[in-house]
Amino acid sequence: MTLKVYNTLSRKKETFSPIENKEVKLYTCGPTVYNYAHIGNLRTYVFEDILKRILLFNRYKVKHVMNITDVGHLTSDADEGEDKMLKGAKREKKTVWQIAEFYTKSFQEDIKKLNIQFPTIWCKATEHIQEQLEMIEVLEKKGFTYTSGGNVYFDTSKLKEYGKLAKLNLKAEQKERVEKDKNKKNSHDFVLWFTRSKFQEQEMKWDSKYGRGFPGWHIECSAMATKYLGNKIDIHCGGIDHIPVHHTNEIAQSESATGTKPWVHYWMHGEFLILNKGKMSKSTGEFLTLQKVIEKGYDPLSYRYFCLGTHYRKPLMFSWEAMDSAQNALKKIQNKVLELLEKPNEGKKNTEQFIEEFQGAINDDLNMPQALAVIWDMLKDETVNNKEKYKTLVEFDRVLGLQLNEIKKLKLSEEVQVLMEKREDARIKKNWKEADQIREKLKSLGYTIEDTPSGPVLKKV
Repeated sequence: MTLKVYNTLSRKKETFSPIENKEVKLYTCGPTVYNYAHIGNLRTYVFEDILKRILLFNRYKVKHVMNITDVGHLTSDADEGEDKMLKGAKREKKTVWQIAEFYTKSFQEDIKKLNIQFPTIWCKATEHIQEQLEMIEVLEKKGFTYTSGGNVYFDTSKLKEYGKLAKLNLKAEQKERVEKDKNKKNSHDFVLWFTRSKFQEQEMKWDSKYGRGFPGWHIECSAMATKYLGNKIDIHCGGIDHIPVHHTNEIAQSESATGTKPWVHYWMHGEFLILNKGKMSKSTGEFLTLQKVIEKGYDPLSYRYFCLGTHYRKPLMFSWEAMDSAQNALKKIQNKVLELLEKPNEGKKNTEQFIEEFQGAINDDLNMPQALAVIWDMLKDETVNNKEKYKTLVEFDRVLGLQLNEIKKLKLSEEVQVLMEKREDARIKKNWKEADQIREKLKSLGYTIEDTPSGPVLKKV
């Protein structure tokens, strides 16, 4: 079945075709490690994990590279404001190196809890300074740079197609924008290398022919992506906030340096997570971390399920009520797995129809809401064999990532088994009062019991 994805560059769904047969080169923008990732950030990583799992489900090999930004990312996402790493160091009275190490580990722990697969390669900006300087020198030799006020800039006027990803109206914006950085020739020019002209407190500095300093944010991704994936990349992902500046500038410098067009064949972007007050942002100081969600009593996989319920290209409205629904739905699936394991011989039909429908949904630009609907239809269909349902559900979970294969039959204590037998005896004798009393006792032990046409089913609360 053909996989189709929405390409931000063309603004339409396209049939996916890798550059190399059955091997996909995937680059995803990683975190700036100056603070905890908030759950809006994590929604993007769930989307990218689903994409990767769908590629694997379609029997592609995936070489996945993710960066760790630990230098150069300024608070404006462009060239204004304070370095985010320095801001984090000041906030916590630590060195930027300590901040980077702590929040990198924190991010990796978060994605483990969400069952997000690690990339093939992690790459830190601070460990690839030489590669970034080498790319800047290539751009310099090709006439794409200039030096002003101690900084090296990319000259966007030398690139006719600049802004094609974001569909920028350069002439209109050039007239309307008030440029704060007077060192720039053009409002969209961006810094490749900072020297002593800014951020004197920056601890992370390196020697270069341009002066002792540090790289701009955008050059790191271009340098590391080309080092590990080559001059042509299949898919590049990130949040929609990366489109107008970061990814636009990545394209400019990468295509200018390598001479390869297009540098990336498919650009894919995830939409925002929305709170009542609007988009979640660290700049306001008010944001939800995964740990806060866990402290509220939610399984991290409930947040993963919550993300699956809305298409990655649509805004996702967060609320605790929605999290309750997601957690309940996840528990229902987990309990259904236990029921399938307890009664494997019920039903006769196979799951072929549902497999086809599921693959059709996921291959239609990662339509996970529709894929979930297919799964629920299969689970509710009593004519389908339970053993086949279980095997198919575990196969589908290669994409869902809900760890359904780890759910085993409940190991019941002797006390619970005795109570189950007594309650069934009371039901047969129509002693409803005693049956209800035993139900309450089981509840106090952490179990609920559901009476079905084929007999009682015990579930963990």
